[in-house]
Amino acid sequence: MATLGKMLFFDPRLSGKQNLSCASCHNPSFGFEVPVPGAIGATNKPLARKAPTVLNAAWLPTLFWDGRAPNLETQAIGPITASAEMDGKFPEIIARLKGTPEYEAWFGKLFPRDGVTQDNILTAIATYERTVVSGWAPFDRWVEGDATAISASAQRGFAVFTGKGQCAACHAGWNFTDNQFHDLGMQTKDIGRAAFEPDNPLAKHAFKTPGLRNLTYRAPFGHAGQFATLDQIVAFYETGGIVRPSKSPLMNPFRLESQEREDLIAFLHSLTAEQTRIALPNLPN
Repeated sequence: MATLGKMLFFDPRLSGKQNLSCASCHNPSFGFEVPVPGAIGATNKPLARKAPTVLNAAWLPTLFWDGRAPNLETQAIGPITASAEMDGKFPEIIARLKGTPEYEAWFGKLFPRDGVTQDNILTAIATYERTVVSGWAPFDRWVEGDATAISASAQRGFAVFTGKGQCAACHAGWNFTDNQFHDLGMQTKDIGRAAFEPDNPLAKHAFKTPGLRNLTYRAPFGHAGQFATLDQIVAFYETGGIVRPSKSPLMNPFRLESQEREDLIAFLHSLTAEQTRIALPNLPN
């Protein structure tokens, strides 16, 4: 199932013009993101939000920056059919896949009752995405007891992360996210989570806390890719953001010394696993 899903994830035949795939915005070489603020979609224009990573999505209770999808199957519908993204239409996609003998055979074997359908396509893609898991990072080896796995600077940075920097208030747990939505006080007209929680005063301009695994490959940062480097986004956090009624009470200004800032960045780098090669699938003709 995951093998079939991987082929579909990389197959441009799921897009309207057959020139974009899921991997166009979720590239394995860049931590399953892309190194631009907004990926280029079907209209040849940058998208308004940065593509979130697929890494560790199996454990996320909601998907998208605003949390509008409850699972990966539902999430996959959005980019495939959105006119600004892949601009695909499922009747056309299903016809293409049915017209491809190898796909027809795969679906027939895995879904013997009904073969190629929209739900089965989404099930396969979601199954593959649940296998996209970040590897063992130097930080993990340090936590397991290898005192030399990360530098002394990174170890001090972990203390800043959990203490003075207040980062762990939101970036908690093994995936370094509370899976909640917070307004960080960034300059933006995007109302974020408020589109789905209009009565929640803290939902305006609130976006889901991203996990921090494999950050080294995932620049730029922020829901719209506002920050080119980790140094830039850390500097923003130090300001405490714009004061407004919706701003998270967890977002407070603080000041790091230059060494503390360097140590914090070193710690964040320690969350990146050694890059592994991901073989591209051979797509059926």
